[in-house]
Amino acid sequence: MDFMSRLEMVLSLILFLSLATNGVLFVYSRNVAQRLLLISDEIDDMRSAVSSFAEHVKTVYEMEMFYGDQTLQALMDHARSFREYMEEFDFIYIPDEEEADAETQQIEEV
Repeated sequence: MDFMSRLEMVLSLILFLSLATNGVLFVYSRNVAQRLLLISDEIDDMRSAVSSFAEHVKTVYEMEMFYGDQTLQALMDHARSFREYMEEFDFIYIPDEEEADAETQQIEEV
């Protein structure tokens, strides 16, 4: 074998390894993006459930029969603080709508 044929074989091997690596990284990145979108949706659902719960406790607390009940007041405060805690993490898990739409379209195209 002469130098040029060896060089072609080495370059072909490098090209094949590069394409294989890029393919694996693409599939992995796509899976990670799908998982993050799923997590974002689940966190949004959980945030909605916490907000609904907080509103329900507030409604019960404001009823004449329970108005001023310290246990309900503490439960309402706890629900409110948990909802605020969840809102602190919105910027991490809930992407901008434009970014989410673009990512969803990219994933669907593949």
